[in-house]
Amino acid sequence: MEKFMTMEFLPELFVGSAGDIAAQILVYWGQFKMSVKKRYKCDPFEEDVELGSSVYPMVVIQVPMFNELEVYQLSIGAACRLSWPSDRIVIQVLDDSTDPVIKDLVLKECQSWQSKGVNVRYQVRDNRKGYKAGALKEGLKRPYAKECEYVVIFDADFQPEPDFLTRTIPFLHHNPQLGLVQARWKFGNALMNSNDCLMTRMQEMTLDYHFKVEQESGSTSWAFFGFNGTAGVWRMAALDEAGGWQDRTTVEDMDLAVRASLKGWKFLYVGALMVKNELPSVFKAYRFQQHRWSCGPANLFRKMFYEIMKNKIVAHVVTFTLYCVVIPLTVLIPEVRIPRWGTVYIPTVITLLNAVGTPRSFYLVVNWVLFENVMSLHRTRATLIGLFETQRSNEWVVTGKVGDASKAKTGTQQTQSRFKIGERIYKLELCLGIALFGCACYDLAYGDIHYYVFLYLQSITFMTVGFGYVGIHVPNS
Repeated sequence: MEKFMTMEFLPELFVGSAGDIAAQILVYWGQFKMSVKKRYKCDPFEEDVELGSSVYPMVVIQVPMFNELEVYQLSIGAACRLSWPSDRIVIQVLDDSTDPVIKDLVLKECQSWQSKGVNVRYQVRDNRKGYKAGALKEGLKRPYAKECEYVVIFDADFQPEPDFLTRTIPFLHHNPQLGLVQARWKFGNALMNSNDCLMTRMQEMTLDYHFKVEQESGSTSWAFFGFNGTAGVWRMAALDEAGGWQDRTTVEDMDLAVRASLKGWKFLYVGALMVKNELPSVFKAYRFQQHRWSCGPANLFRKMFYEIMKNKIVAHVVTFTLYCVVIPLTVLIPEVRIPRWGTVYIPTVITLLNAVGTPRSFYLVVNWVLFENVMSLHRTRATLIGLFETQRSNEWVVTGKVGDASKAKTGTQQTQSRFKIGERIYKLELCLGIALFGCACYDLAYGDIHYYVFLYLQSITFMTVGFGYVGIHVPNS
């Protein structure tokens, strides 16, 4: 107890995250100077008059879908436009939709591309067992899929450029030790939605750090880094040796990556290859996504405790505990003191290192920190749910896509939409915001550490989120 009261435990909490970030930064700046093409052979396939298109390996493209009304045409169209010999590629549209109208639309879109000579297979199943992992696993059972050497996965909102295969498959073809080639997500151009609202801008900052630092450092140091679940190419042999897709957690991508890595397969991240996609712009959808991304790894950690060599589930708990529990407690319990390096120096360094990934949004770094503290509440909760396997541990809620729906509505229509409390109020954030506001007032009146500045800002952020004023709001029609 005495150790806790003097905050001597803080170095133990920070050493993992700070040390990890510092190491990643050093690797990023030092090793990535060596071009990917210099480390791996990636010569293009050469045309052969006698062999014809058979010099190209067989590839299956998997596009899993679930009621994707807003984006199904974009994703199917992008997959069908991929540059590859038509007799060496199969495009699987794995439709788990429950809405018969949407299923009919997706089927007609596939038939439209089939009429143009594209090898598109529309696949459905009679249940949603295993969610996305179950759909992917079922798709690979098809006889034509078993003949393919590589499998590519694109989520429904992802739109690869036509040259995606010609820029990824050669790496796998010429480097037999590689089991996966992962591309980067792109959401910062005029066609995508990173500029929709402040929430999507802050998501961009978080994901840019993940791609520019975490994944690049893992790839360049030949260390493990996770598959992102989409915009990646797997060697079928690596997937099979790892045991294929499993539905024991909601992060089937990380599960597969861990098992393949333990089998000795190497992964390559190609940051210069970007695939357009959509960020969740509705806060409710973002909450569900973050629940899955935090709960799933924790649940996987529980199931593979002795196999996982590296995990990051503790970061969410540390962030929430320090900023939203420990600091407010120091206001109410004067005996508790946190050294300045724990509240200022280390958090500042970590924040600046995280912000380098998105220079254009550097001025939003304070907003980003406050918002990330709010999200750490949900990530901590989801982590505990995953570790203890409570009722929501295997919950899968598809991240909602807006597509052009929000842009199609005029400003007048959005302004006149009725306010529905059930759609906008988030009680957990609101309650914590009020509690932090009370701590800030108490510190202003009686404290001598002056935490009230931070506490007021953090409480306002929690209440702003609690009242639903983040992201865009698309009223139910």
